[in-house]
Amino acid sequence: MRIVSPEQGESLMTKSALAIISSLFFVLISAPTAEAASAPQDPQKKSVVKPAAKKAAVKHVAAKKSVVVKKHVGHVAPEASRVSVKHGTTASLNKHEKLLKQTTYVHGKRRVSYRRVTMPSLPVVPPVLTAGDLAGLNMTQDPLALRSNVAYVMDQASSEVLFEKNANIALPIASVTKLMTATVVVEAHQDMNEMLTVTEDDVDREKFSSSRLRVGSQLTRDDMLHIALMSSENRAASALGRNYPGGVAAFVVAMNAKAKALGMHDTHYHDPTGLSKENVASARDLAKLVVAAYQYPLIRQYSTDTKYMVEPSGHSMQYASSNRLVSNKDWDIGLQKTGYINEAGHCLVMQTRIDGRPVVMVFLDSKGRLSHVADATRMRQWLTSNHTFQKLTHLTGKTRQG
Repeated sequence: MRIVSPEQGESLMTKSALAIISSLFFVLISAPTAEAASAPQDPQKKSVVKPAAKKAAVKHVAAKKSVVVKKHVGHVAPEASRVSVKHGTTASLNKHEKLLKQTTYVHGKRRVSYRRVTMPSLPVVPPVLTAGDLAGLNMTQDPLALRSNVAYVMDQASSEVLFEKNANIALPIASVTKLMTATVVVEAHQDMNEMLTVTEDDVDREKFSSSRLRVGSQLTRDDMLHIALMSSENRAASALGRNYPGGVAAFVVAMNAKAKALGMHDTHYHDPTGLSKENVASARDLAKLVVAAYQYPLIRQYSTDTKYMVEPSGHSMQYASSNRLVSNKDWDIGLQKTGYINEAGHCLVMQTRIDGRPVVMVFLDSKGRLSHVADATRMRQWLTSNHTFQKLTHLTGKTRQG
């Protein structure tokens, strides 16, 4: 048995107390850590769930942004499907589809996508049928594939027929009527310097065509005739007829009397402008009119001028020819007149020289704004071909002379 002194016993008790206090302190600070290690993971703990929560929140915000942007893009058809577009080129679309562009912003970045949208089909508008179409003339074939339903070409000197197609059928002739209007005016020997005034009676109430001559405009009879022939001015032609002795009614009687005198048996005139579909003639008849009108230098000059300046009511106004061929240096045109209304199609009559030979051409009921001009060009090329001339006897049933 070990015996200790009182001083040694006091020292041992002090050490024991310090050891007990240290153990208790260790236990106290270690207990929470062990509890956390053994406890299940809390979804609210920052260290474990923060990344997932942040990602979900970003997706939610981006989706809201996309919805807002799409509202500004416009309605997309339910049947629309997404289309890939690269370098400005689009996928193949049919005639009833179009691409709708959409722009969205995700995380501040701009994204562009396209949707294929089916468009409603438009109603088909039927083409305007001319009088020639209604008569079935558009079914007639010819070796030149002309766009005109009617064509007639003859030698002016010998009256030899060089080409014809439906030439004996009377059809509306539109402003080609003004060639007869000019003939009646010239043969009436009225004062060409007399001032004529455009009135409400000269305004087109049938086709509602436009005119550069306002009501109240004043021009001489000579100027009225000039722009009526060269530029097909309707109010000028109406004023010419209205200022004829006896008025428009007497003027139309004179037109029909002249047609009868020329042997134009398929022809009838209803007004001096040609706006009425009741102004009708056959191509053969119009060739006779061209030959008769060609005798007047005034008609030849006025119908073939390219430009002309008039001064109605004191202000200058320039008119231009309605036939672009007169300014073409490849053509030698001595007389011409064009015409158009829906019922007549595009029409053209003229006297020209081909290889030095005077030729009269008539084209009626042509389809297309410049189709009558193109037909005239095709006809001239055909006539200047030696191979073509060899076929003339077969086409016309006559022997070519001269």
